[in-house]
This record gives sequence, C-alpha cells and structure tokens, in this order.
Amino acid sequence: MSRSLPAALLLMFLTLWLAASYGVRYGLMEDGQWVGLCTMPGDYWQCQVRALLGLGIHFQVMAWAGLGLALLAQLVAGRAGWWLAVLALVFGIPALVLYTASIAVFVVVLAGLRLVRQKATRSL
Repeated sequence: MSRSLPAALLLMFLTLWLAASYGVRYGLMEDGQWVGLCTMPGDYWQCQVRALLGLGIHFQVMAWAGLGLALLAQLVAGRAGWWLAVLALVFGIPALVLYTASIAVFVVVLAGLRLVRQKATRSL
C-alpha cells in the first residue's frame, strides 16, 4: 500500500464529513420549515435531533470534547495518538461549522499538527 493512500482516504473522509456538517447546519438547524414543524415537540424525530443538537451547541459539547481529545493526542505517542487526533477532527469539524468556531479552531489546528508530526528519532 502506498504511503499517501491513508492520507488521501483521511482527506476524502474529512471532506465528506465537512459537507455533512454543512448539510446538518443548513438543512436542519437553519431551515425555516423546521421552525414551524417543531412547535409541537415529539411529532417528528428530526425535531428531537434538532433540539438535542441545539443543546449540544449551546453547551459547546462537541468543541470541548474535540479540544480534550486534541490535547490528549498531543501527549499520547504512536498510532494511538494519531487516531485520537482523527477523532478530535471528527468532533472539531462539526463544531467549527455549528457555531462554536472560537474553540473548534484550536481543535482543528492541534489535531492537524498531531497528524503531521513526525516520529521522534533518538540519537545517542
């Protein structure tokens, strides 16, 4: 397997994840049809998802979870730290799109730095 294949697959996944995050923002959170439909709670499952996502946005759950994972990824060595950085991006990208950009920008930068960090070589 080529060395660039995992990086290309990760980039494609993150691009699709970004598009899905924008779809949730403009299709569910900001679309005017849901304001009228969600006046009666419990009628549509989408209203429940919208309400829970709204609470998560209000309390900045995704941004803080991503920041914690990104900081942890900086401390964990090897493959586990790399996967923690990927998971931090999974939380950080939607947080960036869904109204918590002030914290999420640090998540994306820290996770990105961890993803490109080279292995430390020991020299005697």
